[in-house]
Amino acid sequence: MNFTSRKAAVSGLAMLGASALVLAGCAAAPEEGGTAGPTDEALDFLPCIVSDAGGFDDRSFNQAGFEGLERAAEELGVEFTDVQSQDENAYGPNVQSLVDEGCDLIITVGFLLEEATAEASAANPDINFAIIDSAVEGDNVKPIQFDTVQAAFLAGYAAASYSETGVVGTFGGLPIPPVTIFMDGFVQGVEYHNKVNGTDVQALGWDFEAQDGAFTGGFDAGTEALTVAQGLLDQNVDVLLPVGGPIYQSAAEAIRDSGREVALLGVDSDVFETDPSVGDLLLTSVLKNISNGVYDVVMAAGEGNFDNSPYVGTLENEGVGLAPFHDFESLVDAELQAQLDEITAGIVDGSIEVSSPASPGQ
Repeated sequence: MNFTSRKAAVSGLAMLGASALVLAGCAAAPEEGGTAGPTDEALDFLPCIVSDAGGFDDRSFNQAGFEGLERAAEELGVEFTDVQSQDENAYGPNVQSLVDEGCDLIITVGFLLEEATAEASAANPDINFAIIDSAVEGDNVKPIQFDTVQAAFLAGYAAASYSETGVVGTFGGLPIPPVTIFMDGFVQGVEYHNKVNGTDVQALGWDFEAQDGAFTGGFDAGTEALTVAQGLLDQNVDVLLPVGGPIYQSAAEAIRDSGREVALLGVDSDVFETDPSVGDLLLTSVLKNISNGVYDVVMAAGEGNFDNSPYVGTLENEGVGLAPFHDFESLVDAELQAQLDEITAGIVDGSIEVSSPASPGQ
């Protein structure tokens, strides 16, 4: 069932009084997901998930988290509950609503839910929590993190290889670790391409040393994101990496409005697959395999094996990676994939150094 129809169905049940919660502020009522397990004996386990303001239809990390939970719930043969946050004021009330719902595991999607997760987990030691892109401490909290600087390094190298103007760019939603880690890797990948190939490709939008760059102030597609993207395109950028959920949609709009041949880079999911409307613009995507991370955590918890040791996705365990070039396969250098494979091996064995202040454990 797609997100729209699923939400409509739940809304209808709420109107009939089947189940509803009244939440403070802008918090939304939890929605019960379906079950698909063929088991005769139901497992006594209720996993739950709360989005950040991007919502579960962001075609990015919220959606990936939802899909991971959905897959695990189906395999375990259990129902699940999900709640979407309309804005940041809803985070605390939404997490509390899932506590009140009796959830056994609450997954909070994103760094911005860090405070709400820390408060709720401390107040409810008998409930397990997992948070994506943060390292909240607690015996009952499992961080789900991704060292995306590694995969973004590959994307920066690919961008530099593809660029014809010699200028590539990146911008983010907010200057927070889950965003800047992509930008760190991207810039270092461009620099590495210059080092080993004798090129002089510029990377605009992010200063790695100063940890300062271009941001829209949020994760919504709209005027702010469009303006930042246009500003980079005006500086002759021909490969663009927007980091922050739906802001890539504004970047795509800016590219189309420019009338120029500019390639787009996606983040989190393979955007070529999740949003075919921009597929013709996508060179590749920096993958953060959130779905797999959430799936693993939910499965372990459902089987009684929850622990608070961090899950960290890397190139080595395929928790992060680079998507295929899809329609750009014939447009990139014939040697590029072999070079990227060699770089991947170098990052894994430590012979190629990639770093970020935002990396898990730093």
